[in-house]
Amino acid sequence: MAATQEQILEGLAEIVNEIAGIPAEDVALDKSFTDDLDVDSLSMVEVVVAAEERFDVKIPDDDVKNLKTVGDAVDYILKHQG
Repeated sequence: MAATQEQILEGLAEIVNEIAGIPAEDVALDKSFTDDLDVDSLSMVEVVVAAEERFDVKIPDDDVKNLKTVGDAVDYILKHQG
């Protein structure tokens, strides 16, 4: 069953918390991974890999650079999840 926007946001919040140590409650749709959440490019790769596994979605490298905010990532996963 496909995850809802809320479930994806919660999952991404947990992933960002595990990888970058950012409190899950700070992860919101309008937050920028780099500017607001301090996720560097290496950590972003880890976030993407974890999200791919968790939500059964493939995120090609070319698409990762377009995922600037948490909302971008949530929308991408909503559209592409298996």
